Amino acid sequence: MTTRHTVAPKGQGGRGAYRTIGEAIRAASPGDLVVIAPGTWTENLVLDRAVVLTAEHGRGSVVIAAPPGEAPAVTVDGPDCALHNITVWGSDAGLPAVSVSPGAGLVLEECSVEGGRVQVKGPEDEEGGTTAVVLRRCRLEGARLAGLHLAGGVRARLEDTAVTGVDGTGVVLSGTASLDAVRLRLERTTGSGMRLRGRSRLRLTDSVLAGSGRAGLLLEDSTEAMAGESRIETPGAAGVHLTGSARAELTDCRIRGAAASGLVVQETARLSASGCSVADAGANGLLVTGSAEAELADCRIDRSTFSAVHLAGTAVGRLADCRVRGGSEHGVHATGEARIELTDCGITDVAMTGVSVLERAVATLTGCRVAGTAAGIGIGSPAGSTVTDTTVTGTKEIGVQVAKGAAVTLAGIRISGAGAAGLVVDEGAEATVAGGRIEDCAGSGAVVWTGARPEVSGLHIDRPGKNGVFLAEGAGGTFTSLDVTRAGFPALHAAKGADPVFRHCRIRDCAEALGTDEGAEPVLEDCTADGTPLTFGTPAAAPANGRPGAAPSSPSAAQAAGDSEEPEEENLEDLLGELHELVGLDRVKQDVGSLVKLMQTVRRREEAGLPAPPLSRHLVFAGNPGTGKTTVARLYGRLLKALGLLRRGHLIEVDRTALVGEYVGHTGPKTTAAFNRALGGVLFIDEAYSLAPAFAGNDFGTEAVATLVKLMEDHRDDVVVIAAGYPGDMHRFIGSNPGLASRFGRTLLFEDYEPAELVSIVEFQAGQHRYELTPTARTELFSLFEAMPRGEGFGNGRSARQIFQEMTERQAQRVAELTAPTADQLISLEAHDLPHPAAR
Repeated sequence: MTTRHTVAPKGQGGRGAYRTIGEAIRAASPGDLVVIAPGTWTENLVLDRAVVLTAEHGRGSVVIAAPPGEAPAVTVDGPDCALHNITVWGSDAGLPAVSVSPGAGLVLEECSVEGGRVQVKGPEDEEGGTTAVVLRRCRLEGARLAGLHLAGGVRARLEDTAVTGVDGTGVVLSGTASLDAVRLRLERTTGSGMRLRGRSRLRLTDSVLAGSGRAGLLLEDSTEAMAGESRIETPGAAGVHLTGSARAELTDCRIRGAAASGLVVQETARLSASGCSVADAGANGLLVTGSAEAELADCRIDRSTFSAVHLAGTAVGRLADCRVRGGSEHGVHATGEARIELTDCGITDVAMTGVSVLERAVATLTGCRVAGTAAGIGIGSPAGSTVTDTTVTGTKEIGVQVAKGAAVTLAGIRISGAGAAGLVVDEGAEATVAGGRIEDCAGSGAVVWTGARPEVSGLHIDRPGKNGVFLAEGAGGTFTSLDVTRAGFPALHAAKGADPVFRHCRIRDCAEALGTDEGAEPVLEDCTADGTPLTFGTPAAAPANGRPGAAPSSPSAAQAAGDSEEPEEENLEDLLGELHELVGLDRVKQDVGSLVKLMQTVRRREEAGLPAPPLSRHLVFAGNPGTGKTTVARLYGRLLKALGLLRRGHLIEVDRTALVGEYVGHTGPKTTAAFNRALGGVLFIDEAYSLAPAFAGNDFGTEAVATLVKLMEDHRDDVVVIAAGYPGDMHRFIGSNPGLASRFGRTLLFEDYEPAELVSIVEFQAGQHRYELTPTARTELFSLFEAMPRGEGFGNGRSARQIFQEMTERQAQRVAELTAPTADQLISLEAHDLPHPAAR
């Protein structure tokens, strides 16, 4: 039975009241309650039994102040102790105000600790048990060295707690300490915000680390941290810094204004980040050195002072579906023997090269986009990089440069609007080019310097400002199935001693087909110029503008548009089947199916010589993020191509940054360039409502909309425009210009996925990667999606894919502990592989 003990000054509290808190504690039995009257109590308290201390009149009414000296105000030596609504003052900011001994336990609720730290010590070995501490709605302020120090075998939890004004590190974990912090607010520390040493562990959720003097989150030794939905703001050094063999997993975190790099991974550390952003870093957005590894998915790195991503040593970086925007140096810079893998990434508006690979580093790019950079991709390493299905647009200088002695394979590359040459292969470089397109370059389409002998096949070069292919003195190589159209200078130019081989090449609508200097020895096999066989030594056609062959031009500000290479023919029924295989989206599937039937009728009337009915193919896609808008848009273009209503059916995805300029006269050309890239296909404008902000003023977005309206009219039969965004905001976009309402006559509503549909997405992902969900895991997964908040952070299909990734990671950790896992164990995803709802 709990006994209540009252502590009050003389003359208060009635008969039986204790005059000091210490007396009441000594008189209490385990489980008793000590109720303290308002006032400041100058004592060194020792809690050696399970007692609860509480302020009679609530928070702020009771202060326990340590007497001058080195002893803490409160020392906890027993288990299950608690303080409620009490303020603790330390005697010296550099000493503990509250000290918890090994094996003890303490709950602080609605408490403040000022002028000294909370220090918790646990047993040094696992056999000594653990020390358990919980802080709820507390405030730790004004300590020196550390605000909270957890050492040894400690298990601690912080809920809705603030740590502020620390002359040192806010929270320190060492030894085997473990901390679970939810809604922690840590600010104004002269040292790091949080520091982990030894083998300590941290789980950080929905928290803010702001204004630290050094790193926001520092991990050393063999520590581990998981952080979700948290912010690290204006740290005095790195935002998150990993050294030693530390491990960190970040999900939906924001790192802004770091004085040094946003993310730093060194030595043998490993970082995994998903859905995170790094902005305004004072150095790199991501720095990976030594033999460390970093894996980023669906992340953004904006406005870095140095290169947005920098790898050195033997570091490994893997980025998927990431965006790099703005920055004073390179977008991605790999040196030493580092390896960088970029998949479906976008790099825009950096001051130097989009992707720079030097020394013996290796880069692998797949499905990436580089735009608005000084140079697009620079390969300076002989180790052999690969660039596949990647687009480089609007560079001020060269689109892709293979430096002296470097080696690269380019497959399906698309280079458009380069201010100088599209592709340059320097002296002695090794380059293999398979397919792709180079167009609208101010200089030559491709330049091959002395000693270089690239292998080029299936490349289309259209509208180069100078030559289609320029070969310098002594250059060579093999060019097979090369198409050059509308070149301003001779399509092919070979300097003295150049001996390239051209096979099955086609020259069309060029100023001249072939230009050669004395001593050139090109070989032409089955090549034509405007349908006429082309052979070396035949007089060239008269130049349309009288200009001879020339070397590459100097950089200019010219930016133009480009298409991707011609898509393969596809069957309409197969495409409709692909549409109906998508998870959910029943209403969208029905709408698209109706549109296809309408388009089929239009096509048949045209083939019969009948006039087509009035029809707008432009659409509005209204829906929240992750509901499949881009996927359906891409499929819609392919359907129209299969119906013969679009020439190519490709999709060009843009947003406000790709259409709106930064100064007067910049927006029109920028919008036109983006629109021209989509000719023959689909222009998909994501977050289209941002072109018509609620308080537009002199916003250039209105100019972009007006330009789009005119271009849609001028090219109404050769392009489809799809405007996408949140349902509530798209009405404002359509109403921003009278010409939009008549051109966007149909809106497709993309509804949020239901829990069962999200489960189907996870199962589809599992099937693709050869995993199987157990029945229990499927049931628990449904419950997880059912309980998941549908706020701004909810990503629909993206959230489902993230959970699948988390499940595979947790399964991998679980299976790794098995001595000889069976095949079933290797592929089974079980219920305990699901992330805990609190971790999201």
